[in-house]
Amino acid sequence: MNPTTRAQLVDFLSQFVSGQKLARLDEVLANRTRYLSVLLEEIYQPHNASACIRSCDCFGVQDIHIIEERNQFQPNKDVTMGSTKWVSLHRYGPDTGLTGADAVAGLKAAGYRLAATTLRPGAIPLSELDLSQKTVLCFGTEEQGLSEALHEAADVFVHIPMVGFTQSFNISVSVALCLYEMTGRLRQSDAPWQLEPLEQERLRYEWIKLASNQGDALVRRFLSDHGLPLDSAIFPA
Repeated sequence: MNPTTRAQLVDFLSQFVSGQKLARLDEVLANRTRYLSVLLEEIYQPHNASACIRSCDCFGVQDIHIIEERNQFQPNKDVTMGSTKWVSLHRYGPDTGLTGADAVAGLKAAGYRLAATTLRPGAIPLSELDLSQKTVLCFGTEEQGLSEALHEAADVFVHIPMVGFTQSFNISVSVALCLYEMTGRLRQSDAPWQLEPLEQERLRYEWIKLASNQGDALVRRFLSDHGLPLDSAIFPA
């Protein structure tokens, strides 16, 4: 679909969304980032999985990579508060035919640095992690932490400094604290953290379609009215 027709489609869908909602979508979109992402490895407790997703949405992190080769990732809708529909979940496990190794390879090919949250020697305080490169913060289970494979694949080890008797936070608390620290610094930096124009356009379209009643049906109606195939690609691959 060419950009002009795509803009007409978005205008058509926007008729079915309130002005207040559209303004809110644009406000959130302006703060979304893919410069920082999160990887969750084998997080199986529903409340923890859900809270992690909710924190990513709250801090403007769009992409969450979920490795579930042994433990199925099952977020609780009561905890996510609807946040799952506003973020992009990339899943690696038996249901998708993708593996944790695929996740690592894909992220590195896309130019990401893997920052493993760990208590192992050599871990630097999160506040010292520079913002010069796109980064994926990697989190493992509370009991075992990240796998050996993720430790070996990591480009840097990071930790949250603590002064109490216990050595670690709950996984969902760790995710929230790390994102608060990193997104706060990121937005004050010169790093190109905002989405590219085409990424913004694509995400805005998806969000408006979600916010409108019967979005898929409305898209089909638009395509039919304009004599376009119902399987038309809205955006380039």
